[in-house]
Amino acid sequence: MTKIVNHWIGGKTVEGASGTHGPVTDPATGEVTTKVAFASVDEVDAAVAAAKQAFTTWGQSSLAQRTSILFRFRALLDAHRDEIAELITAEHGKVHSDALGEVARGLEIVDLACGISVQLKGELSTQVASRVDVSSIRQPLGVVVGITPFNFPAMVPMWMFPLAIACGNTFVLKPSEKDPSASIKLAELLAEAGLPDGVFNVVHGDKVAVDRLLEHPDVKAVSFVGSTPIARYIHSTASANGKRVQALGGAKNHMLVLPDADLDAAADAAVSAAYGSAGERCMAISAVVAVGAIGDELVEKIRERAEKIKIGPGNEPSSEMGPLITKVHRDKVASYVEGAAAEGAEVVLDGTGYTVDGFENGHWIGISLLDKVPTSAKAYRDEIFGPVLCVLRTETYEEALDIVNASPFGNGTAIFTRDGGAARRFQLEVEAGMVGVNVPIPVPVGYHSFGGWKDSLFGDHHIYGNDGTHFYTRGKVVTTRWPDPADAPTGVDLGFPRNH
Repeated sequence: MTKIVNHWIGGKTVEGASGTHGPVTDPATGEVTTKVAFASVDEVDAAVAAAKQAFTTWGQSSLAQRTSILFRFRALLDAHRDEIAELITAEHGKVHSDALGEVARGLEIVDLACGISVQLKGELSTQVASRVDVSSIRQPLGVVVGITPFNFPAMVPMWMFPLAIACGNTFVLKPSEKDPSASIKLAELLAEAGLPDGVFNVVHGDKVAVDRLLEHPDVKAVSFVGSTPIARYIHSTASANGKRVQALGGAKNHMLVLPDADLDAAADAAVSAAYGSAGERCMAISAVVAVGAIGDELVEKIRERAEKIKIGPGNEPSSEMGPLITKVHRDKVASYVEGAAAEGAEVVLDGTGYTVDGFENGHWIGISLLDKVPTSAKAYRDEIFGPVLCVLRTETYEEALDIVNASPFGNGTAIFTRDGGAARRFQLEVEAGMVGVNVPIPVPVGYHSFGGWKDSLFGDHHIYGNDGTHFYTRGKVVTTRWPDPADAPTGVDLGFPRNH
């Protein structure tokens, strides 16, 4: 019998009533294993209503109450991390160790939320004028929404909701319909931890559900992670409806390798960053820029390592890379490799014909490596979101920097060098939100914020860290004067308070 994933509204499972469902496949076999209910406008409204009702008490709850629940949630999350990872592997396809890593990175933000009291403390200035004090405080917004992608079905929601609910908001999550089960497991663990009904809700669906959330008058803020075209749409639509928005888009992350770099370390890093999680991550290195005469040697070292990667089902311990999420996506990724030579690239490795014995219907693609890729090629210009690495050649650092800064994306970047001066110059000159120095995937730890520049971010706030706390709260300033009991009334004064 096919498993059905339903909504989570008001602290319990709610069966889909729209009559519309979407298929969820096992990427390793290509078989439909699950159906996910798609929400109607009425079902979205029910989730928002539950969140709005819960906010009347949750928004007034103490920090101690909120953080104690999050501490219990953290313990449950840690205890169930294998189970969550198995759900991710079954629906996304990534290998188990990668899925466990995703849960671990989500736990970092839960840790941050457990200590939210430090970020939420206000400020006080006394005696700014005679017997006048000024204080600033931060208060929750109300009902906030998260719209999350398929590639990290547990981690990206945890970049959002732990901070949001720790700040006193209530939350409605619209996860990817391609791998929805992890979100429901997170909801169940939150309920087990004692989170009041309605504080966290999950509605599944497609554009109908998304558009209703973007226009709903009771939704105060929207967080999104996904492709740049959709991020731009989310930002413009939600903003037009008066909502606060952080919308993280796509990427084309470059890794510069200078002539003095440790080429073995650089090759190890390039292979890990390009092909880990089958390249389905916005922080993947998809373009290596080889500076000077090192290009041939570096490409050979990358090729040697890439050919050894073991590709197979994500639940097999020997697998290092799994399949892609859907057949449609697999075919799109393959098209970039198949058209690369005609656009002037040299195809060093072509993974488009790869299959796995016994799993021939899976969404398989092998490792692809393209060398001497011109910046005009589609494989370079587009975010491929698959295991395809482009290598570009330049003669100088300045040429390499120009290539990076000319990209419309500005998510992450990296430089490999032994020269501290060159690294310092790069981190100041490059136009990207996250920079790695001899670190290929510079995803910040939880207490620093994650976010890119240019077409990789729409909105004013990065996600999690201090930016996350500011995004999910709004400031209020209170100016207070209390008369001294010994003073007699002095009458009305229409001027500004005297501060001298």
